[in-house]
Amino acid sequence: MPSPYTVLFTPAAGRDLKRIDSPLRELLLERCAELADDPRPHGVKKGVGEDWHRIRVNDYRIKYEIDDDARTVTVIRAGHRRDVYD
Repeated sequence: MPSPYTVLFTPAAGRDLKRIDSPLRELLLERCAELADDPRPHGVKKGVGEDWHRIRVNDYRIKYEIDDDARTVTVIRAGHRRDVYD
């Protein structure tokens, strides 16, 4: 079995998560941690014409990039769906 991926956060993603209420933030962080074992879980969507992916958590989205060579997942943004895509 290949080694798990390392999950990294951009400064913008860190700021996004700090703005979210604690119970929901914990759920989002849990989903981010799960990306280490499976960066392409069921329900993942790829950005159209882009190199990023996203997963849904209720009305929130986690937008991230996968580097299979370096075995890293970099979370770019995390927040309400109306705010993540700008």
